[in-house]
Amino acid sequence: MKEFNLPDLGEGLQEAEIVAWHVGEGDNVVADQPLVSVETDKAVVEVPSPWSGKIGKLHVATGDVVQVDSPLVSFDDGKSEDAGTVVGRQHVGEAEIQESSVEVETHDPRKAGKATPAVRALAQKLGVDLAMVTPTGQGNVITTKDVETAAADVADAEPLEPLKGVRRAMARRMAHANSEVASTTIMDDADIGDWNDEQDISMRLMRAMAAGCKVEPMCNAWYDSTENGLRIHKKIDLGIAVNTDAGLFVPVMHDIGNRDTGDLRQGFEELREAVKARTVPAEELRGATITLTNGGPLLGRYTTPIVSPPQVAILGVCRTRDEVVARDGQPVVRRMIPLSMTFDHRAVSGAEASNFMAAVIEDLGGAD
Repeated sequence: MKEFNLPDLGEGLQEAEIVAWHVGEGDNVVADQPLVSVETDKAVVEVPSPWSGKIGKLHVATGDVVQVDSPLVSFDDGKSEDAGTVVGRQHVGEAEIQESSVEVETHDPRKAGKATPAVRALAQKLGVDLAMVTPTGQGNVITTKDVETAAADVADAEPLEPLKGVRRAMARRMAHANSEVASTTIMDDADIGDWNDEQDISMRLMRAMAAGCKVEPMCNAWYDSTENGLRIHKKIDLGIAVNTDAGLFVPVMHDIGNRDTGDLRQGFEELREAVKARTVPAEELRGATITLTNGGPLLGRYTTPIVSPPQVAILGVCRTRDEVVARDGQPVVRRMIPLSMTFDHRAVSGAEASNFMAAVIEDLGGAD
């Protein structure tokens, strides 16, 4: 048999989840016929057959996560496999097996303990994470009773479900960003009380982001931590966070500073539909130079959005509200929109972030 491995799906993707097989063992297929649909952190992709032939074996099942270059399917080429013949006797010696305790990895030094192979096997059987178990045995050893107690504590919880697809990728990105970026957040409000009823908030926010980047180009940049350098971009390629049931996508609206409102609106609608259908082109998911996340109707007055490296800034927008403010020394009710800007303090100073925010607020405050 000849094997077909999961091909390189591009964009640095190293793995994919099997969504659905379109063939079965024993089926005859032709080249370029869809074999399987796989889900990456960006889209659902159909993988075509590289050859014509008969399917001999499917190596993975629906729901499995497969690494690039790992076997997907074997094609039956009509050749039998010789597993070899064992001639003579094989002597199996006898040995005394003695269990020894092995250190348990944990982020909490108070729970740093040891566990024997038998205890580890019991923990695996009961679905207990040893790093979360407090050892009570002599010498800081985790006992069988410790594992059973921990298992009872989580008995009422739902079974552990590994993160897959978009959510798994999101978890990795957030963990990387949290460890990489020296993040600081500033918060303020924009007065949008002069807007007319037909204002398109998404377009206004894009225009305000462009205004902020024009005043403070340092925020429209990538930071290279290896070279300790900053690359300022001439174009504003705005990443826009879009929440879905599958997880968070960040498609990119390219060159927003040089596009009119009609073009931006059409492009934004097309991107949202593509995200919903999981058909976003790869070129629309890369290259963001700064990001906007609009919480819309979600609860929360302010937020602390996470910068995605190599970007250095992200603006978070929360739910608008009516608020009493002072104007000309008199209290008035105005419509306000809360803004939260997180920036990488390795590359952007507080003054530069403030300049950006001031420009955004001024642009949002206009009537048109």
